[in-house]
Amino acid sequence: MSLSDADNPHLSPAPPPAMAHFLNGLRDLVLAETAAQRQQVYSHWEKPLPTRVADGYAIENVSLKEIHKDGRISLTCTRNISRFRPGDILRLSRNNPFAHDGLMVNLVEDEETELVISSEDPIRWEQKFEERDGWTLDIGFIDLSGYVIGALAEAGDTLVGRERILPLLMGQRQPTIDPGLYARGLDIGETLELNWHQSESLAHAYATNLAYLVQGPPGTGKTRVLATLARALASDGERVLICAFTHRAINNALNALVKQDRGISAIKVGHPIHTDDLHAPNYESFHESPLAGISGGYVVGATPFATRTKRLAYVEFDTVIFDEASQITLPLAVMGMLAGHKYIFFGDQKQLPPVLTTRLTGGALRDSVFGSLVDHNFDTMLTETYRLNEALTAWPSHHFYEGLLTAVPSVAHRRMEYPSPPTRLAAVLDANEPKVFWDLGHHNNTVYSQKEAYAVVDLITTLLACGVPAAEIGVVAPYRAQGRLIRNLLRKFVPDTAVRRHLVVDTVERMQGQERDLIILSLTTSNPGFAANVADFFFQPERLNVAITRPRMKLIIVGSRFILNTQTLDPALQESVTLLENLLESCITIPYVRDAAPQIWESDW
Repeated sequence: MSLSDADNPHLSPAPPPAMAHFLNGLRDLVLAETAAQRQQVYSHWEKPLPTRVADGYAIENVSLKEIHKDGRISLTCTRNISRFRPGDILRLSRNNPFAHDGLMVNLVEDEETELVISSEDPIRWEQKFEERDGWTLDIGFIDLSGYVIGALAEAGDTLVGRERILPLLMGQRQPTIDPGLYARGLDIGETLELNWHQSESLAHAYATNLAYLVQGPPGTGKTRVLATLARALASDGERVLICAFTHRAINNALNALVKQDRGISAIKVGHPIHTDDLHAPNYESFHESPLAGISGGYVVGATPFATRTKRLAYVEFDTVIFDEASQITLPLAVMGMLAGHKYIFFGDQKQLPPVLTTRLTGGALRDSVFGSLVDHNFDTMLTETYRLNEALTAWPSHHFYEGLLTAVPSVAHRRMEYPSPPTRLAAVLDANEPKVFWDLGHHNNTVYSQKEAYAVVDLITTLLACGVPAAEIGVVAPYRAQGRLIRNLLRKFVPDTAVRRHLVVDTVERMQGQERDLIILSLTTSNPGFAANVADFFFQPERLNVAITRPRMKLIIVGSRFILNTQTLDPALQESVTLLENLLESCITIPYVRDAAPQIWESDW
């Protein structure tokens, strides 16, 4: 029976009242979020260009440098102080983002005054760029709500929607486990030497008749379990779709799968601009791939939106696996779920929730699909981390995972090793202290701090001089402005482009799922009044959890103790301030003392 058989005579003309109410609520929230996004972008577009530039939402004086055969466009600009980063949607125009001939583009690379953009639209760039100078890049927006609304309507009209997807999401249907398949899943896990909780999660997900959730705290091998499950299902002849909110998550899952089995039939479907770190073949559409002609099992990676376009439309799957499901809203989940009839969700509700524009305090759109379904007796939590050493595991285990998260013996006592011991900043870089708070004691900073940026770059250059590989150093900053400032300073003090490309400096959202030997967290803000105004963002517990669980061996928090003077009227937000205070108290505090022989000129701090 077709999953999309909307004309099935056994279906009533309209879904039952409770189901219709649930769908209408999702639809209204999608429309509200879309309207909020559009209004936010338009409010920036309405401002004069100098204001847009100063606010970080535009780049002026952009010129065409080169049009590449793959559709990428190299641009130059005279100055770039924007909040933009690779992956953002931007509007290219001649200083009028409202103009109909403007182009929505993807920012592919950002090297300050050297930019690379691309568009998924088949545009004749040569005609657009008859004038090579005088262009502007503004913050952009693409309205994809039509795809989501269409998916919600289909869920209410089809058998798979009414009998499987919506009852599951509404809490009206409970999955069951096949005992024989469960035993086979345990055998698969044991054969591959998974730990007990990994094997148990794999077995439940393999044996469910409808859905299962696997909660994967940082470093617990979530992606390995996902890849093992996809491989086992494909070996049984199933067609498996791996979905995620980000291309990076899809690529990571496919890479783990290919690493396990290089001969497996696995592809990604999407635009080639999102394949830089992908080890599996990519095709613009499923119908162009070799999988379109085979009858056996296979794995396809794609975003939920691809299932509603020519890339993947009308391709049916047996099982849909969602990665980073704690960042996927219910409407987006419905979109992906319509492609199959069994659903496995990998995520962690203690890490980042969906990124939304609307300031909703609750409701279906605010919740992720993982957060909505967890704790309903069809989920398992992985409890052994292979990333964090024992000292780094203790705090998040206590505050987020009920003390259940533990470091495996092989990493529990792991510490930083410096090929050349540091001769300066030795207290901050002490290998025997895995958690350090370097208190710079600055005042009144909001979304950027010069002093912290110089301190972070000072740490990086010292680490590089000690022989620490650039690829094992990461920096997390709460704001794009602070990240931009740090990256600009790195261009000055680390002139080798190849080295800089290995250094990761980004926001928490972009760092989820990544890990490094050493992570520097730049708190940036030291103005308590400003912090109170953005407290729901800055002190968000899930954001803090992600930031501090990226390192394998050492965490250095750079900031100012004055941030702890923040006072809010909301008791829950004030508890989040106390949570940060508790974290800093669990670290070794190193007060800032001017170095007698600074590697970076401290007068600039």
